[in-house]
Amino acid sequence: MIQVPGSTLGGDLIAAAVTADIERVLKTVRQHLGMDVAFVSNVIGDRRIFRYVEGQTDRVLLRPGDAGPLDESYCQRILDGRLPELMPDTTQVPEATAMPVTSDMPIGAHMSVPLRFSDGSIYGTFCCFSHEARPSLNPRDLDVMRAFAEITAHQIELRETARREAAVKRARIEAVLAAGGPTMLFQPIIMLSDQRVVGVEALARFSAEPLRTPDKWFAEAADVGLRIELETAAIRNAIESWHGIWADLPLQLGLNCSPTTIIEGRLEDLFRDLPADRIVLELTEHDQVEDYLILNDRLRPLRDLGVKVAIDDTGSGYASMRHILTTRPNIIKLDISLTKRIDLDPMRRALAEALIGFATGFGGRVVAEGVETERELEALRAIGVQAAQGYHIARPMTVPAFRQFLARR
Repeated sequence: MIQVPGSTLGGDLIAAAVTADIERVLKTVRQHLGMDVAFVSNVIGDRRIFRYVEGQTDRVLLRPGDAGPLDESYCQRILDGRLPELMPDTTQVPEATAMPVTSDMPIGAHMSVPLRFSDGSIYGTFCCFSHEARPSLNPRDLDVMRAFAEITAHQIELRETARREAAVKRARIEAVLAAGGPTMLFQPIIMLSDQRVVGVEALARFSAEPLRTPDKWFAEAADVGLRIELETAAIRNAIESWHGIWADLPLQLGLNCSPTTIIEGRLEDLFRDLPADRIVLELTEHDQVEDYLILNDRLRPLRDLGVKVAIDDTGSGYASMRHILTTRPNIIKLDISLTKRIDLDPMRRALAEALIGFATGFGGRVVAEGVETERELEALRAIGVQAAQGYHIARPMTVPAFRQFLARR
C-alpha cells in the first residue's frame, strides 16, 4: 500500500485522488514488469526524496519521505544520461556496477524514466527495480513505462498546483488576520410600523488584494481551514466597534456566523461579559449543517445568555425550512431574491406572506433584506413584515456615520 506525506489543506480532495491513481499505476507497472519495488522520486536541489512507494521485500524497506544525496542515486545518472533508462541486468552496466547502492540494495534490474511537468521542468523519476536480473525486459516495456510516467506526472502536477494555490490562499487569509481582520460596517434595520431603528447587521469588508466580495474571502478561508479564525476576527471587530453604541442605546447587533464557528468557535466565552440579549447570530441557509443536534447543543448556552438566533437569506435556496425547523430561530430574514420587486410579483408576496404566517405561529419576527425601493418597502409593510434593511433605507456605514444617521432621524 502506498503511503504519502500529508497533503496541504485546500488540496486534500485532489491529493487523495492523486494518491489513489498513482497507487494503481505503480502497482500495475510493477506487476506487469515482474519487479519487486516501484516508486516515484522527487528531485529537490541535491536531494532525492521518495514520495510514493509501492511494494516491499525482505531485503529493503523504502518509505515515503526517505531521502538521500542525489549524486549517490540512480536518479541523477539517469537524468544526465550516464545510466540508461532500461537495465535488464545491472551487472552488464559498468556505471551501475561501480555504485555502492547496486550491491547494497541489491539491484539486479532497473527501469526509470524522468517525470516532466507541462512546462518541461523535471519533478523527479518514475522507477522500479528487482533484486534479480530480468533479461526479458525490452524497449517495449520501457515505452509502456513512459506512458504511465506521463500520466503520473500529470497527476502530480495537479497536486502540486493545488498545493501552491492553497499556500497562496492561506497566506492571503493569514495576512488579513495579522492586520487585525476585516473592517466592519453596519447596516441599519428599521421597524416598518414607525421607522424606528432597532439595530444593525455587521458586515465585513476587505481592502486587501484581490478586491472581491466578502463571501469569497470567507469561502477561501474555509478552503484553507481558517474560516473560524476569520469569522471570529470579524465578530470581535464588530463588537469592539459597537461597544460605544451599546453604552448609549439598547440596539441589537446582528453577527453573521457559520454553523462551524458556532460549534467550534467558543462564542460563549466571547459573549459572556456582553449585553448578550442585544446580539443576534445570523445563520445563513447556504452553510451545510452536518449535525443539527450538535449545533443546537452549542446554541443552547448562547440562548441562555440572551443571544437571539436568526436564519439569514431565507428563500434563496433549499435549506431554509430545515434550518428553521431544527434551530427554531427568533428571527427569519427574507433574502433579497424574495424582496426584490415584491411589489410587482404576486408569487413573491404569497411566499413572503406564508413565511410571515409561519413565523407568527411560533412567535418569531420577519426582517426583509435588500429593500431598494419605496414601493418594495410599502409592499412589505402591507403584508405584515415587521422590520427591514437595504439600500433604500441606508447603506452599510461606519459607527460615526451611524450616529449621524440616527441624529438625522
